[in-house]
Amino acid sequence: MTHPSPTVPHPVTRAPRTEQAPLGPSRRTATAAHALGAFAAARLTGLLALAVAAHVSDQDVFRLLGRSWDSRWYTGIAAHGYGRTLYFEPGVVQSDLAFFPLYPALIRAVEALTPLGYGAAGLLVSWLGAGAAAVAIYKIAARLHDHRTATVLVLLWGLLPHSVILTMAYTEPVLTALAAGSLYALLTGRWIWAGTLAALAGLARPNGFAVAAAVAVAAVCELVRHRGRVSHRLWTGAALAPVGWGAYVLWVGVRRGDPLGGYFAVQRGWGSRFDFGRGSLAFVRHLLLDGDKLVFAMTLVIVAAGLLLYGLLLCDRAPLPLLVYTGVLLLITVGGSGFFESKPRFLLPAFPLLLPLACALVRTARARPGHAALVVGALAGLSLAYGTYLVTTARMPL
Repeated sequence: MTHPSPTVPHPVTRAPRTEQAPLGPSRRTATAAHALGAFAAARLTGLLALAVAAHVSDQDVFRLLGRSWDSRWYTGIAAHGYGRTLYFEPGVVQSDLAFFPLYPALIRAVEALTPLGYGAAGLLVSWLGAGAAAVAIYKIAARLHDHRTATVLVLLWGLLPHSVILTMAYTEPVLTALAAGSLYALLTGRWIWAGTLAALAGLARPNGFAVAAAVAVAAVCELVRHRGRVSHRLWTGAALAPVGWGAYVLWVGVRRGDPLGGYFAVQRGWGSRFDFGRGSLAFVRHLLLDGDKLVFAMTLVIVAAGLLLYGLLLCDRAPLPLLVYTGVLLLITVGGSGFFESKPRFLLPAFPLLLPLACALVRTARARPGHAALVVGALAGLSLAYGTYLVTTARMPL
């Protein structure tokens, strides 16, 4: 006879919470709205700075946001389905099969139901996804710490140097919303929700697999703890989690005539492969010895900061699902080769990395509010300047 899993997960999935008075539903809604407002203000300010820079340089801000780099591939899939392939020098074959289907499907649905074109539909999906992600991130941090920390975490996520991508027609906001929703479901013992959202995350991006990994590890811990006597909901959630990612990889493989290796052959055509960091290390060596563009140097700093923050997250004994999810994202980012300049974008969904910084800022704000305001202001300035530079001036794949 099986026994249901407890409503609250085992302590290995939770971090100690800051003591706080319980809030009523209306107060919780108000604090979440404040966090969402702070996030929206950060991104709208960035959007305004981008619009001004585009106007000064005679560029179309809508084209920059909705039809740049990968955005064109996503909107092309939404409009015409899969089947586009570009051939360059030998060994470089860029196929749209490298792009997972959820985001293009959402764009197509919005385009069909509204008067918006594909580019505008992509922006709407991304902006709604970013808002949903901000709310889910807030709920996770409020559960683990307090409402002030949760608000600061959301604001920091909106002020990352590369957070301009959250206002572009890219799939990272959608992935982050699904990932944060799945992780919150795990922390509250809602296994079917966790598995369903993980499956959808696996349909959003290749690194959406990290969400399924977090669900699987949390499920194994519960199985060990209860010696296999767990609710069918846990089994169902764990089984659902990898379905989206696995189904698309298998579909591409069958379409390419190699069920297990076809998708990875497509990625190799783009120059992307997992080589345990050898390609990244070679590029870092080149960067340190010979120098290169600002974007590459910033990428190195951002990835190094991510590794440091992960160490702090481990020291803070963050919940196991957050550690697994973030660790897998970091492993994919650092261990993969190709498109070095895109690595900060791959880390955008790794919002738990900012938890130690959010906690430190809240403590600083209590003791030295001026210092905390200075740090936030500096981050805001960096985000505005670098984000505008990336989109209007750098002219490099994001």
